[in-house]
Amino acid sequence: METADFMPSETVIAGIRKNIEAYEAARASAVRQVRWRVPVFVGLALIAVAVVAWLFNKVADPNEQWVSTPHVFLYVIGFAASILLYFQAVKPATRLQQSFRNTLLPIIFGFIRDVSYQHGERPNSFDRLPREAVGPFNRQSFDDVISGRYDTFPFELYEAELREGTGKGSSTAFKGVIVAFEAIEPFAGILVATRRSNAVVGFFRGVFGSKMQDLQSGDALLDAAYEFRTDNIEAARPLVTGRLAQALRWLGETWRDDPARVALNGSDGFLLLPQGKNFFELPAISVPLDYQTHVAPMISDIGAMLATAALVRKVGARD
Repeated sequence: METADFMPSETVIAGIRKNIEAYEAARASAVRQVRWRVPVFVGLALIAVAVVAWLFNKVADPNEQWVSTPHVFLYVIGFAASILLYFQAVKPATRLQQSFRNTLLPIIFGFIRDVSYQHGERPNSFDRLPREAVGPFNRQSFDDVISGRYDTFPFELYEAELREGTGKGSSTAFKGVIVAFEAIEPFAGILVATRRSNAVVGFFRGVFGSKMQDLQSGDALLDAAYEFRTDNIEAARPLVTGRLAQALRWLGETWRDDPARVALNGSDGFLLLPQGKNFFELPAISVPLDYQTHVAPMISDIGAMLATAALVRKVGARD
């Protein structure tokens, strides 16, 4: 499928451009507000700190002026207050951007039927994603969540970051885009194709008694890059040696970052595309929004992802 197949009609593009014009008028107003709010809000905090520090000096020992314990606490509180006031000052801009995203994204993706958009919400399909596709994690966050019906199948597409551990010792289990879709034919169990892990991970997985079994596609290059695991090896073998292998080879040519992952769980299919980029991010409030520069690439990206999902969902289809 070509990206051009997913581009909106001229009527839809005209509607997008009109909404961009409305956004630009509001954006210019918000920028003007931020320009005076930031120096006023932060400046008032700094002035307040300076005045209180001067009052402390009046009663402090001459050797402790500007460096006494009360001064230090005051500087810390003043710094924290300045940060809070900064975010309060730019709130008109951030509020405008998010409200515009809520309006614009459903319009951008007008080729999707029954399209809906959420921000930061837990996707409905996430609990059905096999954990074997991402590995262990104890923290998750979601950014843009887009759902609807493309061609003949419903889907849910979302940006997710899954992490294991806490603080500086945490590690990323997965960061990127997940496309959940309805399989053409349900798979009797769970099947995942993920980037091949190291021998130590495989050893501990065996020690702790995973119910999933490993199998190979028979393609040396593919088996070097991927490991295939399933709880129904007989049902999985014809897929792994057939259409799934073909789909992964195609993905390897088109998705050249961290290898894409695929998971099947009954009637649910999942395409996982590791990526650090935020696909649906609007430019900073200070940057004028342009259709060709900022909007058209979003349409191209989601079109390519849905075309890929449409290919992967055919993996389990009967001839």
